Amino acid sequence: MAMTTYHPASALSLPLAAVLRPALTLLLFLTLLLGLLYPLAVTGLAQLLLPAQANGSLLRDSKGKVIGSALIGQAFHGRGEFWSRPSATAGSAYNGAASGGSNLGPSNPALQQAVAARIAALRAAHPGQHGPVPLDLVTASASGLDPHISLAAARYQAPRVARELGRPLVQVEALIAAQREQGWFGSAEQARVNVLQLNLALRRLAAG
Repeated sequence: MAMTTYHPASALSLPLAAVLRPALTLLLFLTLLLGLLYPLAVTGLAQLLLPAQANGSLLRDSKGKVIGSALIGQAFHGRGEFWSRPSATAGSAYNGAASGGSNLGPSNPALQQAVAARIAALRAAHPGQHGPVPLDLVTASASGLDPHISLAAARYQAPRVARELGRPLVQVEALIAAQREQGWFGSAEQARVNVLQLNLALRRLAAG
């Protein structure tokens, strides 16, 4: 049987068009497939199956106005509302363009002083609470954008919120229970509430 010998130099003798045509055809095909058809398919499926999440998990008030996202926290420190946890983002609290923590270690004097000041402010605003202050009310998250607080943090604030709104405490506690979300992997120990959604529920309660 005759053996065919491959000569590398023979490939170099092919016309340029014969080399470029398959390469350009493949480039065009992959560009259309991965740059156009695939993104359109993924976007279409997301809009069909998960429209709220695909559009940023936006939250609206009673008039339909967008007031935030369930995924990004906001700074709440007013009367008659639940306060969010501290944020260490640069420029301003809950700055979505500068996500990050303070990078201060537990032994850093600046962090210790900040935590002590937050504890003092919380105790002054919640004179009836004599137990430990929940940790997430005095420390920032790693992202600085955490939209949640723990159930303990919400319950700690409930008497103040009820007093400021002139509502029964049991009514405010019922709102907390209604807004409860399970933690990661269904963990009851890490149950939490979304502060913006909880405050929206409070506004509806006050208006109704």
